[in-house]
Order: sequence, then structure tokens, then C-alpha cells
Amino acid sequence: MIGRVEEPVQELLAEGRSALRAGDAKAARSAFERALVEPASADVLEGLAGAAYLVLDFPRAIEEWERAYAAYRDAGEHVGAIRVARTLAFMYGAVVGDGAVMNGWLARAQSLLAETDDSLEAGWISLTRGMFEPDRLQKERYFREALDAARRIGDTDLQFVTLAYLGASLVHGDRTEEGMLLLDESLAAVAGGEVDDFGVLEEIFCQLFSACEYAHDVTRADQWIRIGEAIAERRNLPAVSAFCRTHYGGVLTAAGRWPEADATLTEAIRLWGLGFRSLRAGALVRLADLRVRQGRFEEAAQLLEGLEVHVEAAWPLAAMHLARGERPLARDVLERALDQVDPDSATAAPLLALLVDVHLAERAVDDAHAAADRLARCASLHSSDYLLAVSALARGRLCLASGTGDPLSCLREALAGFARAQMPMELARARLALAHALLTDRPEVAMAEARAALESFEQLEAARDADAAAAVLRTLGVRAGATRKSTGVLTKREAEVLELLGHGLSNPEISDRLFISRKTVEHHVGNVLAKLGLRSRAEAAAYAARSKPGPE
Repeated sequence: MIGRVEEPVQELLAEGRSALRAGDAKAARSAFERALVEPASADVLEGLAGAAYLVLDFPRAIEEWERAYAAYRDAGEHVGAIRVARTLAFMYGAVVGDGAVMNGWLARAQSLLAETDDSLEAGWISLTRGMFEPDRLQKERYFREALDAARRIGDTDLQFVTLAYLGASLVHGDRTEEGMLLLDESLAAVAGGEVDDFGVLEEIFCQLFSACEYAHDVTRADQWIRIGEAIAERRNLPAVSAFCRTHYGGVLTAAGRWPEADATLTEAIRLWGLGFRSLRAGALVRLADLRVRQGRFEEAAQLLEGLEVHVEAAWPLAAMHLARGERPLARDVLERALDQVDPDSATAAPLLALLVDVHLAERAVDDAHAAADRLARCASLHSSDYLLAVSALARGRLCLASGTGDPLSCLREALAGFARAQMPMELARARLALAHALLTDRPEVAMAEARAALESFEQLEAARDADAAAAVLRTLGVRAGATRKSTGVLTKREAEVLELLGHGLSNPEISDRLFISRKTVEHHVGNVLAKLGLRSRAEAAAYAARSKPGPE
């Protein structure tokens, strides 16, 4: 500490730590750098690591945390060394994806804990162990250990972040009501000002998004998102990390907020590429799911390359095969995925629903009945508007195909369920199925349902489904375009391509940047030139330099 008096350094450390808790990386780094003298103290190095993490400079964060660990050990400060060791375990487990290194740091933290009396770090270590424990029951034991420790020592940050992790784990274990109650309590604590650390607050919201995405609970997510956005605006908090963006993007897709979902998932993929490579597949699969819903199958196929073995990829991959008429491939993908999941879990439901559609497309009515029965059992085990509606839609389609039962009752049940679940894409598909059921006996009602479906599909820019709705209307004598066409106005994707042309990027470079195929890039470039009346890429680049066209 040569050249400084002790008190100012302590004030700078307090300033830097306060900035970290507020998510202000710039202010934190400034304070810690002003406190930095040689030899660097462990607490300053730890603070600099935290600031680097906030700006997503993961290699630097890991390097400075490792230096901080060594400094704490040299100074004989066990608690600091334990804290940094379990932080490094998280970094190597979640960020780098090196499980062996993660286990090493976690074991080091536990060994040091055994040498320390009454350390406050015991609960945090239990939380970290729970994060990476694959066995659901053991995971929840670790979380409950952390929760007990937090309540015993009065650590509210640990208490509420653990409550969120435990709640999400229960939801993923299909104990949805019990888990959501814990998440609601944790988020109420955030709204009530009991949590002021940005990192803890972010983790709590991440667990909410993960649970809501799994349970297809768009309503709950939307309610808490509004509160979260108000908190973020009031406290001037930074954007959420790739963890939150991945699950948040999935929720936005289900909610029909596709432009936001597109931007969120694309940014998540970029952030994962900075260091969170081990979990990048989740964001790619979710963006592929969105592309399938939009009818952009070539882009979806590119996103799914190399991910075919992931269970998460099964739905978009099979849906793409079915849309292309590749029914045996779709069936094979779904059957392999269903072999890997609990047949009664919420994970199985959308796979079974799509399998019903595949069997019906193959005219295998008996097989469709069997899949629909499995889906009905699964839905009956969960109090979810979405799952009950999915099952009702499958039954309604089966009734239509087999000429038995009461398709109208089933389809109306599906309609009501998807409306309650606030899922516009599924609601529009149920409307279109109902229109098919009413074509002969009640054509006026069929026309109204088909028009409502078409309007929803056009608003979502789900081109293939809009074409299907327009085809139904044509059978009723109504002329309707397949989708809304833009004339002279660029779509969001075309505007992105134009901007990159302005930066001088080639088609392969644009392909890599936007995660789309080169053929798709060529298609977008052609549209840009045609809409803007330009003759070449050079003219497009010049146009981009002069103006910034907005998306449609």
C-alpha cells in the first residue's frame, strides 16, 4: 500500500463494491483501478474480476479471479479464498464448460471450508454444488442446505437467489405449483427492495424465465417482466446476460412477441460466443424454433446443424421435416427424443402433439390415437392451460381425421386454453382447425375463424400458416393474399443485411454474422436491391452510408 493511506483505499473498495452491486461496471473498474497498487491486493483483484465479468470479458475475469485466489491464500484469508474458488467453479462450469476444472475449484473451496470456523461461505458453496448437480433430488438437497444456511446467518441475497433456484428446479421436476410459489416469493422480495445486488437480482429473473419457459407460463412471465422492467428503469440497471436472454427469448416466442424474441436470441447467441460456449446450443435451438414458426426452414436447418442429437432440437427439427413432407424423418426424430424423456413430463407434451400430426399426415389413425392418449395422460398430470389446450387440439384433429367423436367441443376447449395461456400462434392454429371443422355445416362461422387466424398469422409474419389460412378462405369463395407484402419498405432482416452491406461485408461474412445460409443472404440482397431500386452491391453500400432505413 506504498504511496497511499489506508482509509482512502478502503473508501475506494467500498465505492467499487457498491458499483458492482448496482451493475455499473465502468464505475466499479474506475474505483478498483484507483485503489490498485503493487503488489496488488486480493480484494482489489477480486473487484476488477467482477467488473470484467459485467462487461462480458470472461478471460480477463477468470485471470483476475485466479490472481485474487492466490493473493488471498498468500495472505491467509481463507474466507476470501473460498469465495473466489467457488466463483471460479461457476465460471469454469457455466462459462468455459470445463467440468473437470469446475470440480477441482469446487473441491478446493470445500477443503478450505473445512479449515475455517463458521464460514459464511458454506451456504454459497451448497448453492453452487446444486447448480451443477445432475441428480434432481440431490440438487434440491443442496439448495435446501443453502437455504437453511442463509436463514440461519441472515444472508438475504443467498436466501432469495437459492429460493429461485429451488423453485425452478421443482418446476423442471414437474412440481410446478410448488416451484412457482417459491419463485413468486423470491421475486416479491426483489420488488420489495430486499435484494439490491444486480447479480443476484439477475439470477432470480433468469430462474423465473427458465421455469416459465418450461411450464409454458407466459402469463406469469409477463406479469413479472413488467415489474422487472420497472425496477431496471428505476435503478438504471444494465441489460441481462446470455443466461436470461436465452430463456427470455423462448418466453417471447411463445408470447408471440417475435421481433423481440428474434433480437433477444440473436444477441444471446453472440454473447454465448464470447465465452459461454457450453450452453450456446440452447439459444441456437430456440432461434431455430422461431424460424420454423416463421416458415424460414433453410435458416432453421442451418441453426440446427450439429445439434440433431439434442432433445431440445427435436421439436423444431421434426416440425421442419413435417412441413417439407419428410414424414418418416419427422417421426424418427420425435420417437428418438421421446425415448429420452419422462413420458409424463411437460417436456414430452409438445413432442407427442407433433407426433399426432405426423401420424395423421401418414394416415396412421391408430398410431395417432395412441400418441393422443399418451398426450392426454401427460396433460392430466399438470395444471397447465397450455398442456390441456395442446391435448384438446390433438383430440380435435384426430376426431376430424377419423370422423368420430366431437371435434367442435375439443377445438373450442383448445381455443379457450390457448387464449388463457396467452399464446397467439397456437390460438390461431386452433382457430384454423376449427374453421376446417365448420366448413360444410357452418361456412359463415368457418369464414370468421379463418379470417381471425389469417390476421394473427400475418401479424406474426408466419408465412406458411398464413398461406394455409388463405387457402381455407379461398375454398369459401373469399379472395385473400397469403401474407402482407411490403413494397419498397425493408423487413427487419433486410435492413440488417443492408447495414452489413454498408460495412462492406461479403455474403459469407453476412451469413456468419446473422446465422443464416449464404443462399438466404443472396435472397435478402436481391430483395434489398429490388425494393430500393438499386443496381449493385456498391449502390446498396452507398445507400446504407447515406441513410438508415427502419424495419417494417
